[in-house]
Amino acid sequence: VIEKEKRGYKAVQLGFGKIKNSKLSKAMKGYFAKKNTEAKKILKEFKIENTDSFKEGNEFGLEIFKDIKFVDTRSKTIGKGFAGNQKRHNFSRGPMTHGSKNHKLPGSIGAGTTPGRVYPGKKMAGHLGNSNVTLKKTKIIYVNKAENILVVKGSVPGKKNNILKLSSSKTY
Repeated sequence: VIEKEKRGYKAVQLGFGKIKNSKLSKAMKGYFAKKNTEAKKILKEFKIENTDSFKEGNEFGLEIFKDIKFVDTRSKTIGKGFAGNQKRHNFSRGPMTHGSKNHKLPGSIGAGTTPGRVYPGKKMAGHLGNSNVTLKKTKIIYVNKAENILVVKGSVPGKKNNILKLSSSKTY
């Protein structure tokens, strides 16, 4: 539990996943020893308005989703490496016949003498994927507390075994 007096904001830090003590750095070993808690693989901080109902060492399950109908799902997408303009930005290809040689070229990327440069943000070939994406208002279909299963409607960002951050959706 993080209080406003200490850091300037109120928050709770949640940890999950087991990790061997030998895999921790010296600093993290000291951190968990100071808190008198079991070592966790992943730690995340969530800002909240009221910390009165939280105590150090509390455990949370799927019961926190009992009154929530929609969640925002956030995760890192699948990385696809360096991609051309067609795959990355869904550009159409050039003509294939009559001597055309610009089948996969991007076309014009800017003016000549003035401004004499390519504007920032121009859609060009480059790194595709491996970015944080939030899908808003994903509907919760089913919650099974006994087996720790939460089912949402539709797709979620990322690949198999990715870690998702679920937060309650604001009403838009």
